Amino acid sequence: MTENISHSGVWGFAAIMIVVASWFLYRYLAPKSWREWASAGLVQAFIIAMYAEMYGFPLTIYLLVRFFGLDGSDLNASLWSTALGMGELGMMIAMVAGYILLFVGIGLFIQGWRELYRARQQERLVTDGLYALVRHPQYAGLLIGLFGEGVVHWPTIFSVTLFPVIVLAYYFLARSEEKRVIKQFGDEYRVYQMRVPMFLPGFDQWGELLEKTGAGGGGDGQLPR
Repeated sequence: MTENISHSGVWGFAAIMIVVASWFLYRYLAPKSWREWASAGLVQAFIIAMYAEMYGFPLTIYLLVRFFGLDGSDLNASLWSTALGMGELGMMIAMVAGYILLFVGIGLFIQGWRELYRARQQERLVTDGLYALVRHPQYAGLLIGLFGEGVVHWPTIFSVTLFPVIVLAYYFLARSEEKRVIKQFGDEYRVYQMRVPMFLPGFDQWGELLEKTGAGGGGDGQLPR
């Protein structure tokens, strides 16, 4: 196929976005253990794959056209708009929906850090604010943001494949952190753990979760870093 896609080939901008997103990832998640480094590495691979295809070479589109018979007569760099035949309108819808999820995720991540930081200053277990709705609001924010950008806004073969792997990685990382928190806070955390879900609140609590979302910066769990 020889069709040109106007949204591709901007490798300089792709590199800038990858560097900025990767800096934010490592600066605010601050991985230390091998589990944290492994999870962060998966997220970085996700970021590289997504932005390389978003602004560089739309590999997913080309593979689908070449091997799976996707209609190549009306190509768009966005997978959703190409697959559904919606052109620029489809890309715009996917972009808006994806950015909404991304900003919600960033807000959860930042506000979760602020609440955790205040609790650490007081040397107490944080169970209020966002932590009254989910046990790991920062990881929840990270996953929601990645889903918004790499699955809703700009899905690629690699980002869609990696996303469930990242979810599993952060699930096991969260479980590992919670074992250490139980050693520190004992039954107080066990009671909290039974009462509050890990990543996603109950259906009727999403409105409250969004209301409590604000601004701030990084880390997760209940343990000092």
